[in-house]
Amino acid sequence: MSLDLQFFDAVGALDASQWDALVADASPFLEHGFLVTLEETGCVGEGTGWYPQILGAFRDGELVGALPLYLKTDSRGEFVFDWSWADAAHRAGMQYYPKAVVAVPFTPIEGRRILVDESQEDAGAIRRALVEAAIDFAQRAQLSSLHFNFVLPEEVELFEDLGLPIREGLQYHWYNGPDLGVGDDYGDFDDYLARFRSKKRSNIRRERRKLAEAGVTTKVLVGDEVTPAHLDRMFDYYRDTIEKFYWGKQYLNRAFFEQLGQALGDRVHMVVAEHDGREFAGAFNLWKGDGLYGRYWGCLDEIKYAHFEVCLYRAVEWCIDHGVQKFEPGAQGEHKYDRGFMPTPTYSAHWVRHPGLARAIADFIAQEKWEVERQIEAMREDSPYKDG
Repeated sequence: MSLDLQFFDAVGALDASQWDALVADASPFLEHGFLVTLEETGCVGEGTGWYPQILGAFRDGELVGALPLYLKTDSRGEFVFDWSWADAAHRAGMQYYPKAVVAVPFTPIEGRRILVDESQEDAGAIRRALVEAAIDFAQRAQLSSLHFNFVLPEEVELFEDLGLPIREGLQYHWYNGPDLGVGDDYGDFDDYLARFRSKKRSNIRRERRKLAEAGVTTKVLVGDEVTPAHLDRMFDYYRDTIEKFYWGKQYLNRAFFEQLGQALGDRVHMVVAEHDGREFAGAFNLWKGDGLYGRYWGCLDEIKYAHFEVCLYRAVEWCIDHGVQKFEPGAQGEHKYDRGFMPTPTYSAHWVRHPGLARAIADFIAQEKWEVERQIEAMREDSPYKDG
């Protein structure tokens, strides 16, 4: 196969065009511009708990495969929560940190984790070689574990073949079509609302009406429409949201938002809200191809229903108008379910060095998987839509 496998302490050490060619149509959070912005603004690296150990596979000097691999000294900012595993290891006298993750820092969005040039005849072998090299790295460094977070469903089989247990999680995603995105796209927001049971539909219309009666207006800004001033305010919204919750932690800084506007300008998507002529709330998303991905939200004035309008309804309306097929608004939030976001499984794969801890975690994952699948099944059977 003649592959040259190398580790790098920054994505920025790799050629941007070659990296993005591997990403292709995958998640915008995997793009060189996003990951390098995290590095250059100090959101990852020294003192952050995230230390890049990017794995690249080269053939004849060209990058043909890569993993966004990071050493971790804690479990913050991952959104596949393993605090209980760390506690179990500690109680058993084992050291859980450092560990490693293949993930996008601070981003609970599914996406391809094994980046490979699909034009290579041995693309499947390259994928396997990358995962095996990452496991070998974890072994040699005597790390407790290696975690592949928010992998795509089509990547699961490879991890299973390598004997890694697959953990299932639950998120709420919106699909542009009557059956999880299968069928004709919605014609407009009213067409979408027509799918709801009458009580749910009336509730959404009431929330939007009350907000309009309060004098709140919203608009969507994309690409060049998003100014540095908008991004500066977005950081204030993000920080305000973090400070409102005792468990909140600020992972990003103002420089990150400023630089990301330059690095991914055409991908940046914002919904902003105004009241009495003054902008007071916003949601920051990224848009690529057929997908919209929500990440950060905040408001400086507490106005009822603003969150639903800015983070959900206005974005869904925009997706319908622009033929976007899927909207992933991030982790958590059962309130999304009543507003048409369907329970959707997410997947992660886990290698654990210590055999005893590995068995205990595999047992936990099997039980948790059963519970998640039952929950998804029950929620889909009793969905807010008329036809279930």
